[in-house]
Amino acid sequence: MFKEFSSLVKKIKPSFTLQMTSRAAELKAQGEDVINFGVGEPDFNTPQHIIEAGKDAMIQGYTKYTPGSGMLDLKLAIQKKLYSLTKLDYSPENIIVSNGGKQSLSVVCQALFDKGDKVIIFTPYWVSFPEFVRIAGATPLFVDTIPEKQFEPDFSDLTNKIDSSIKGIIINSPSNPTGGVWSDEAIKKLLKICKKNNWVIISDETYEELVYDSEFKAIQTLDDYDCEIVTIRSMSKTYAMTGWRIGYTTADKNIVKAMSKIQGQTTSCPNAIGQKASIAALLGNQQPVIDMKEKFRNRRAVMHKELNALEGVDCGMPGGAFYMFPDFSRYLNKKTADGKILQDTFDLSDYILADAKVVTVAGDGFGASGYLRFSFATNTETIIAGIKRIKESLKKLK
Repeated sequence: MFKEFSSLVKKIKPSFTLQMTSRAAELKAQGEDVINFGVGEPDFNTPQHIIEAGKDAMIQGYTKYTPGSGMLDLKLAIQKKLYSLTKLDYSPENIIVSNGGKQSLSVVCQALFDKGDKVIIFTPYWVSFPEFVRIAGATPLFVDTIPEKQFEPDFSDLTNKIDSSIKGIIINSPSNPTGGVWSDEAIKKLLKICKKNNWVIISDETYEELVYDSEFKAIQTLDDYDCEIVTIRSMSKTYAMTGWRIGYTTADKNIVKAMSKIQGQTTSCPNAIGQKASIAALLGNQQPVIDMKEKFRNRRAVMHKELNALEGVDCGMPGGAFYMFPDFSRYLNKKTADGKILQDTFDLSDYILADAKVVTVAGDGFGASGYLRFSFATNTETIIAGIKRIKESLKKLK
C-alpha cells in the first residue's frame, strides 16, 4: 500500500463536518432514526424554474466546456443581480465563476498568498478557511471574537497580533458556524485597519440573502478607505443549489486573471449545466428565496427557544445564515454512564450522536471550545424532537 504522500496532505486536516454527515448517513443506512442538526445546506429542493433551466440546458447541448472563468451570459446575470442587491457595478472582467464558493475561496488564496505570509482568520471559523490558507503555503493567524456581539472581532486581540508578515484577512458575515452578522461599525473599523496595514480582504458573503434582523450590506459598500476587497458568493445557500456547484468571485481584474490562470489548470471550467441554471436563478422569480428565508426565520425562533430551555446552555440569537452556536461548556468533563469523561466538544458531539441519535457539530473543530453548532435547516417538528432527545441524554451525564 502506498504510504509516502506529500507534505501538503500531512499539513491539511480533513473536513470533519463532512465526516459527521457521512456518519449520519451510515447510521440511517443501518435503520437508525437519526435527526441531523449538522447539515450545512438548505433542506429545500432547488426551485422548479431553476431545475427546468438545467433540463433545457442539457437538451440544448450545453454539455461541453465553457470559457474557463465562466459563461459571459452568467457573468452578465451576476452583474445585474449584484447591482440590484448592492448597487455595485462590476464588469465581466471583474467576475470569475468557479465550481462552488469553496473552489472560489481556495483558488483566491492560492492566487494571493505564499509561504511566509500570514492570513488573519477569526474564531470561530468555517473549517475550510485555515486549510485554504495552508494549501496556498501560507499560515493562518487566529484572532478572537466576542460572542455577545454576534462574534464580532476582538480588536484588542487583533491589535496585539499585528505584524509585518500579515498579507490578508478573511471575513465571513453572516457566519458559518455562528450565524453572526457583524455591525457596520465593526466592519468599518476593521476596514480602516486593513487599509492602514495594506491587507487584502477576502469577504465570504455566501449567506448574503439570509439576514433576518437588518438589511444585508456587502462589505464593499461600507468601504470608505479604498481597500483591496475580494468578494466570494455562491448559488448554494440562496437558491438551494449546493449540488450544482456554482460560486463566483468579484475582484480587481488582475486578481481575476490570476485566479483564472490557476482554475484553468485545475478544473478547466465551471459546470456548464449549473451555469445555465444559475442564470435562471439570478434573473428569474425570486419569490422562492423570500419564502425559504421566512421559513428559516420561523425555525430560528423555535430552535433558539428550545436550546435556551436546556439546563446550563446559553445560546445567542444569530442574525443570519441557518446556524445556532450554543455554549455547552457546562457539560464538558462530565461522565457518561459507562464512565467516559467528555473532555471536549468532539466527545460531547459523539456522545449525543450515540445516545440521542442526533447529529451536532463540535465547536472545537471551528476553533471554539465548549460550543456546538446546530443547523436549523430542517422543519420545526424535527427541531423540537431533536432537542428533546438531547435534553434526555444530557440528564444521564454525571
